[in-house]
Amino acid sequence: MTPGLDVALLLGAAVLLVAVGAVRLSTRLGVPSLLVYLALGVGIGEAGLGIRFDDAELTRTLGFCALIVIIAEGGLSARWSTLRPVLGLAAALSTVGVVVSILVVGIAVHLLLGLDWRLALLYGAVLSSTDAAAVFATLRRLRLPPRLVATLEAESGMNDAPVVLLVVLLSRDGGAASHPWWYEVGLVGYELALGALVGFAAGFGGRWALRRAALPSAGLYPIAAVGLTVLAYAGGAVLHASGFLAVYVAGVLLGNARLPHRQAILGFADGLAWLAQIGLFVLLGLLATPSRLDAAVLPAVVAGLALVLLARPLSVAASALPFRFGLREQAFLSWAGLRGAVPIVLATIPLSERVPGADRLFDAVFVLVVIFTLLQTGTLAPVARWLRVTAPAEATEILVETAPLERMRADLLQLEVPPGSRLAGVHIDELRLPLGAAVTLVLRDGVGFVPGLDFRLKTGDSLLIVATHGVRDEAERRLRAVSRRGRLARWFGEYGEDRDG
Repeated sequence: MTPGLDVALLLGAAVLLVAVGAVRLSTRLGVPSLLVYLALGVGIGEAGLGIRFDDAELTRTLGFCALIVIIAEGGLSARWSTLRPVLGLAAALSTVGVVVSILVVGIAVHLLLGLDWRLALLYGAVLSSTDAAAVFATLRRLRLPPRLVATLEAESGMNDAPVVLLVVLLSRDGGAASHPWWYEVGLVGYELALGALVGFAAGFGGRWALRRAALPSAGLYPIAAVGLTVLAYAGGAVLHASGFLAVYVAGVLLGNARLPHRQAILGFADGLAWLAQIGLFVLLGLLATPSRLDAAVLPAVVAGLALVLLARPLSVAASALPFRFGLREQAFLSWAGLRGAVPIVLATIPLSERVPGADRLFDAVFVLVVIFTLLQTGTLAPVARWLRVTAPAEATEILVETAPLERMRADLLQLEVPPGSRLAGVHIDELRLPLGAAVTLVLRDGVGFVPGLDFRLKTGDSLLIVATHGVRDEAERRLRAVSRRGRLARWFGEYGEDRDG
């Protein structure tokens, strides 16, 4: 018998099941689930059940493992057709935007809190990365134009790579001053470029292998796909490249390939990402010391206001200069730069390196994430409506494990008809979906049925649409057009393309 293991499994299973149940509760209450998970960690820690945990190095290691899975899922679920047009802006936000954010926050906390330059820049570096888990979980519940969602998701998947490198450089003995500045800049550029190459190699090689492999069980394909993304990270790390960028690039290439059992792969990755999020947030809550958090409120608020009101808007403005993004879209990008577990994980790097003041940095980042996650996620929907960047009729993909769809090379989409959408009153045949796309089911007042061509939509209807891969984008553009102009969309020259703000 192993009583210690039995108790650990009992506690771990109970926490996991409570966390899974909390997802539905947090959605109903409008509270971000990551805060529930952090609260669970604090509750089983020294201030709750009395479990003492202060191993920052182990937290850093497990946190990196969780981020690999979360970023891999973000890459696998990203669609290249929506990612390609915003790739330049996402790359600019992940490089130029990161540098601007670090400098602005660093200067602000140095002047307002009296911190030395190394610690002040560490504040800026740790807080400059948006959180993939928070962005993916929050934005996919909102009805936004695809390019806004794609920009924020791509940024959150890509900016971890340079930020981790910069935090490690600043946390070393002597900080970033141990080498000339041009050496450090060259090193970061080399690691990012090589990381991207490793990701391409893993992604293309994995696509080729999975298409030709005749694995004896369908359940092995999801394991192999996720394993390839982990291989990309490990290969990049061994070559002293950016493993996180390699993971995201490999995930995008694999997720957009016509792989066997693709829907099963996406479903498996989604489940793993949820497990990683739950474990990561609970672990970070367990590491926190509640008795010290009161003293961290002031630096957290100062750093957070500098980040949200100055650093983020300036970084977005500087990054968006060469691109066609309107002021309303830039304003939403500024407000939607969500921070979550990633800054807290990054704060464990100087903590494990025993940088002076790192314990206060960790506490401040923990408090900042709690406060500003509540503030920002709770206001994203009204801010989007106020800025008029909402997209009332966006079809979302449903992950289903079904062999017929695989053979058809098709996706199953869900579309809602919300209040204000001009889809209401439109007949099915007036949608004019391209050949290869069809409305297969309508759910109205809890009753599902197959609609006829003369069936008229009304507010509150839910539609299931099957679209082959070749016409999916065209079908989505058509639905966006009809949602804006109604049945006469084509006569108004409206084709559903994304518009500048």
